[in-house]
Amino acid sequence: MNLTILHVSQPVDGGVAQVVTDLVRGQRVAGHRVLVACPPGGRLGPRAAAAGAELLEWPARRSPGASVPGEAARLRRLVHTAAPDLVHLHSAKAGLAGRLALRGRLPTVFQPHAWSFAAATGALATASTRWERYATRWAAAVLCVSEQERLDGEAAGISAPFTVVPNGVDLEHHTPAERRAARLSLGLDLSEPLAVCVGRLCRQKGQDLLLASWPAVLRRVPGARLALVGGGPDAQALAAQARALPEPYRVRLAGEVADPRPWLAAADLVVLPSRWEGMALAPLEAMAMARPVILTDVPGAREQLPPEQREVSLLPAEDPAALTNALAEALADPLECARRGMAARAWVAGRHDVRTMITRVSELYQKSITEGQPTPRVSARI
Repeated sequence: MNLTILHVSQPVDGGVAQVVTDLVRGQRVAGHRVLVACPPGGRLGPRAAAAGAELLEWPARRSPGASVPGEAARLRRLVHTAAPDLVHLHSAKAGLAGRLALRGRLPTVFQPHAWSFAAATGALATASTRWERYATRWAAAVLCVSEQERLDGEAAGISAPFTVVPNGVDLEHHTPAERRAARLSLGLDLSEPLAVCVGRLCRQKGQDLLLASWPAVLRRVPGARLALVGGGPDAQALAAQARALPEPYRVRLAGEVADPRPWLAAADLVVLPSRWEGMALAPLEAMAMARPVILTDVPGAREQLPPEQREVSLLPAEDPAALTNALAEALADPLECARRGMAARAWVAGRHDVRTMITRVSELYQKSITEGQPTPRVSARI
């Protein structure tokens, strides 16, 4: 059965945008009509359109606030015009506005991509948790990208029709690549140990912790280099933090790049010291390219690592000493990095193929339509 599927997303960059684009591409190949409602700007709109989606402009801020009622009203009108069989809401803001707009009147899948309350503290965390407990009544399915994300939801008192579908990576797009050619293309030294962090420059991803640990790494591996790849709200603050490091700090802020694969190929290892996640996509892409990763033990990280690498690759969150030690030991042994990278590629190829993700999401859609909510198409009541 061919469906009309509407994806609603805010944010429009990073891993969420890539997941939405991958789903669009797979669903269009399967013959479905696919629409994407998202704010203008960012990568999601152009990439989703290139993958075959019809774009609907939905202005929405990333954070909750006074704009939410208007955003929900605009989304309700878009849904009424598009008449989808199912709506897939991506991340906290789309989940907030989308469930307020639809209130269960047609099959709705909500995918947190990391719980909103994990990013909050105090009263905001309490309010976010209460909202998620209440709003689950308006979703035919809550789609988690890791078992730990599901467990964290249950621990927060969210009683929902959970389904876990781990993130996947395009194994034909992310393949092992020759390090020398990548470094030449980026103007990097061919022999210096290189750690790369790919991710949005923001508190969630923990680049500030990485920079704080870097001087101690250099004392143990003096020739090492660090590259931060990505843009985001903390770009200026992180640049200032890097400049304040003792010379030579050997850090390069590459900024936003159209394609991070050359940086992944150039790396000896990839590091992402996140404070919270659902299941980060960048480490899967790095491992698919046969690069080992160092991650903090946040949701999704343990599940995406080969079991034999968890002891050396998985660190407590916000632990600069552990981060320093793991980076220094890895960068001092490039042959071991290469061995771990090849093992990581095999692990990802067997468990995180994007085609498997697309198939399992399609099965969830069919179940949500046939079993979840009775109204197959939006009505005039919306």
